[in-house]
Amino acid sequence: MMTINQLSEQPAFTTKDGSTIRSILDLTNAPVARQSLAEASIPDGGQTERHYHKLSEEIYFMLEGTASMEMDGDVRKVGPGDGILIPPGAWHQITALTAVRFLCCCAPPYSHDDTYFE
Repeated sequence: MMTINQLSEQPAFTTKDGSTIRSILDLTNAPVARQSLAEASIPDGGQTERHYHKLSEEIYFMLEGTASMEMDGDVRKVGPGDGILIPPGAWHQITALTAVRFLCCCAPPYSHDDTYFE
């Protein structure tokens, strides 16, 4: 069976770390087993709360805007076309230098319960 979800039809919500997410495919809207895919956005000057995930490996793929990406103390500027790997257990935070929009893939699927703060 084929599952196709249209991004524009997905409701936005705020994750535990403070980013605005529209889930494209996850446990709430598709029969996924091992991953999730969402669009995240952060307004100009906004940022996520610094956090880590014990289980999930994340990949961010930058679509629009520029940001400062911090992971375990390493800080780099990122923008459209950049893919960022965030291993389980890595502390991370993204700060929008201009409004940003990016894809976020998590394996296993994103869960509020797998988000930990300082």
